[in-house]
Amino acid sequence: MANNGRRSVKQKKGPTTGTGGHGRKALEGKGPTPKAEDRTYHKAFKNKQLSERSAAKRGPARPGTGARSGPKGRATEELVTGRNSVVEALRAGIPAKALHVAIRIEMDDRVKESLKLAAERGIPLLETGKPELDRMTEDAVHQGLVLQIPPYEYQDAYDLAEETLAKWKKGHISNAPIFVALDGITDPRNLGAIIRSVSAFSGHGVIVPERRSVGVTASAWKTSAGAAVRVPVARASNLNNALKQFKNMGIYVLGLDGDGDVSLPDLTVATEPVCIVVGSEGKGLSRLVRENCDQIVSIPIDSAMESLNASMAVGISLYEVSRQRAAK
Repeated sequence: MANNGRRSVKQKKGPTTGTGGHGRKALEGKGPTPKAEDRTYHKAFKNKQLSERSAAKRGPARPGTGARSGPKGRATEELVTGRNSVVEALRAGIPAKALHVAIRIEMDDRVKESLKLAAERGIPLLETGKPELDRMTEDAVHQGLVLQIPPYEYQDAYDLAEETLAKWKKGHISNAPIFVALDGITDPRNLGAIIRSVSAFSGHGVIVPERRSVGVTASAWKTSAGAAVRVPVARASNLNNALKQFKNMGIYVLGLDGDGDVSLPDLTVATEPVCIVVGSEGKGLSRLVRENCDQIVSIPIDSAMESLNASMAVGISLYEVSRQRAAK
């Protein structure tokens, strides 16, 4: 027999020619797994696209404030959320761009009144889905009602002062111009109360710095009880420069402080054009603002009381100026 009863022995395979590294890429991984929102087939990707389109229509949002930002970070609009807040804002006559109402909202007296007030004022009513309301408000509690507030149109501080002085000199207004400037006030309710006092005592405007200061928000509108419609609020890019300009224009700059060099009842320039400057309740007037004041005026109060609320101090000062003007 050819094999002679023996099993054939398989020859061992010898060395073969290698790939020279050409197959290395096939062994490499494909990198980290993409996020769900980056996978075109995933639900999260579609949600991200919807969110981006919605944000593009609204403009970028400023976290936590309810305000949307425009160029250079300036607020373009604000949102009032919640049934109580919305109906109060509408009662106060706050200017509104639109009232967003959730689809199939559960009606109550607040919703009915909000719809009625909006219709009477010609404010557009927009039925909006809950997911969109959640995105608009950044998941704030909105209870199915969101009021869209347009940006407040500030005047320039110098222009306001110049125009008011010109009207006074031409006899178009009877009383000498009186302004109130805010130094470091950040509470919108204080601003609203100050606007209300300025309106009550025939003031001609409120000056707020562009930085580190409160602006005319929905809360300020509400606190002013509608007076913000009658009293212009002007912005100054630099408060100290604005005060220097006021002095050059013949406006007396009076700073309010507890240790002033003149007591309010002894004020001798009440009948002249004046600008009353008030600081924050805690820090008071800043050093540079004090230096730019013609006089530092103090309000006589009981020694047990350390200080007055800013809006209260302004109200008392405006009353005294008004009283002295009426007496002459």
